[in-house]
Amino acid sequence: MGKKIVVITGSPRKNGNSFAMTDAFIEAAEAKGHQVTRFDAAMMNISGCHACETCFKTSKACTFDDDFNSIAPAILEADAIVFTMPVYWYSIPAQIKSVIDKLYSLVVGGKDIAGKACALIACCEEEDMTVLDGVRIPIERTAALNKWNMVGTVLVPGVLNVGDIEKTDGCRQAAALADKI
Repeated sequence: MGKKIVVITGSPRKNGNSFAMTDAFIEAAEAKGHQVTRFDAAMMNISGCHACETCFKTSKACTFDDDFNSIAPAILEADAIVFTMPVYWYSIPAQIKSVIDKLYSLVVGGKDIAGKACALIACCEEEDMTVLDGVRIPIERTAALNKWNMVGTVLVPGVLNVGDIEKTDGCRQAAALADKI
């Protein structure tokens, strides 16, 4: 039986390397019968968390109504969450960081989100694999806090320009990640 997978991307470059891996994952997941809902955070209006602690007081995840309120219900229903992104300045891009920060609303709102599968697909310009720690560690910690099962990571160094991912096995790894969901 297919699972509900939410994919949240963090790159503003639609033809970029992380998008290529995202597309490979989604194609493989859908071929396995999974239902995939994709949110491209960089193309959405999502503000940072205001730490107001009024989450779900208005029947929406965030009192400050932005596009996160369309992502939250999908996360609640999902069996798996997949984060995809490039590394920006050794960390998570701002375009997706607001989504990750607003996961706090699900905790404050008392929503049971434990038991979901979680995965990460990421790439960076530098060849040094430790550069990817800036996205890997926060996602792993987020998964642990929310009692999500980290089922896999695809981490590809050495890609910057559009199409560089084709010189690696990143898309193949991303497609194979669908087997772990």
